[in-house]
Amino acid sequence: MNRIYALWSHPRSMSTAMERVMRERGDLDCAHEPFMYDYYVHRAIRQMPHFDIRPDHPVSYPAIRDHLLARATKGPVFFKDMSYYVMPHILEDQAFAPHLVNAFLIRDPLASITSYYRLDPGVSREEIGLEAQWRHFSALKAAGQQAVVLRAEAVREDTRGTMARFWQAVGLSFSERAFIWQDEKPKDWDQVGGWHGDVSASKGIRPISADEAAETRTKFDALAQNHPRMKHDLAHHLPFYQRLLAEALC
Repeated sequence: MNRIYALWSHPRSMSTAMERVMRERGDLDCAHEPFMYDYYVHRAIRQMPHFDIRPDHPVSYPAIRDHLLARATKGPVFFKDMSYYVMPHILEDQAFAPHLVNAFLIRDPLASITSYYRLDPGVSREEIGLEAQWRHFSALKAAGQQAVVLRAEAVREDTRGTMARFWQAVGLSFSERAFIWQDEKPKDWDQVGGWHGDVSASKGIRPISADEAAETRTKFDALAQNHPRMKHDLAHHLPFYQRLLAEALC
């Protein structure tokens, strides 16, 4: 059985761009948020906007897990997903855990919450995602399992340097080709195309501009005037973000 590299994210954390980097390596069989089918289709916790369901995709947690394990018999696998899709039952899954190399991607929740509310003002508190990430990470740590935490901002500030450190931490070799994105977007992005407009059209990860960094709070406050729940979501998730930030690789 080959390794399965899992990137546990929260929505709007730049995880799709990270997935694109991992896909462009060319040595990993990549899957895009496979466990969202258990959360949004099988259990139907909520109806996800901009989601065109593929009828051939496994939908239950065990079926998705077994599908990934089957793919790993042929070669190493990478997938990115959200911790809130799989918590807490993944922690009790003894068939899956030994094969996973776990990593967590975090982004300043001021930016991620603003981005989410622009696309889906009906987002639930759970879907903001940082609380589930922290509970997932801390449970793995308590069980003695290693997991890397990576900041989206660090990837944007120094993409090659940060990815080099990340790959070394998870046991992958450096790949220069990963930073040269091909014109064709991955086929399995079509099912959630409404969420990925910018990264689908991009040729790489852009550095953070001074204007973008300065405007983060302003954009949050402006949107929160129409969606005051944003402030409560930020207050709830910020402590979990700060705990994960303290564990960050860079």
